[in-house]
This record gives sequence, structure tokens and C-alpha cells, in this order.
Amino acid sequence: MISYEDFEKVDVRVGEIIEVEDFPEARKPAYKLTIDFGPEIGIKKSSAQITKHYTKKELVGRQVLGVVNFAPKQIGPFISEALTLGLPDGEEGVVPIVPTEDVPKGGKMF
Repeated sequence: MISYEDFEKVDVRVGEIIEVEDFPEARKPAYKLTIDFGPEIGIKKSSAQITKHYTKKELVGRQVLGVVNFAPKQIGPFISEALTLGLPDGEEGVVPIVPTEDVPKGGKMF
């Protein structure tokens, strides 16, 4: 088990997807996302395996939750700066975790 203090170290914020690119080098189908996490955090890049349910066009402007305080991670030729959070759909796909209402960019999960 982890303590509440451990949980508090994970910085989960809401961001708005501002750009989506194909990621053909990924082992599993994925997009390269550019996400605006607001003025405090700024813009970060992330790779997300959410191609099954969303086109690139559908994702632009959509809000997602992401962990913004992990160290950058090399994913093939791409450096991911944030972890976009998602859940399995039960059929090999991933559904991103999104707010049900529009909230300010950079809002911290608690």
C-alpha cells in the first residue's frame, strides 16, 4: 500500500489537446499529442494509444487528464513529457480519462 503522502506526489492535471500527429513508429497504434496544461505547467508532449476510438480531428480541443511530473520517457524516436491517463475498453483499446464538464486547463486532481 502507499500512503496518502505518496499519492500527493503524483501531479495529475487537466489539459487540452492542441495538436495530434500519427505515430507510425510506435509498437502499438498511438498518436503523438501536444497538450496545453495551462500557464503553470505549459505545453507538454505525450504518446497515447487512443487510436481505436478517436480520430486525430476529434481529439483536438478535447480535455484529458495527465500526470505531468514524471521524468521524460523515450518512446522510440519520441520523448513523452506527460502520461495521458486512460482505461482499457475491454477490447484491446484505450479510452482516455476526461472531465465530464469543461474545467480550467491545469486544474489539479485531488
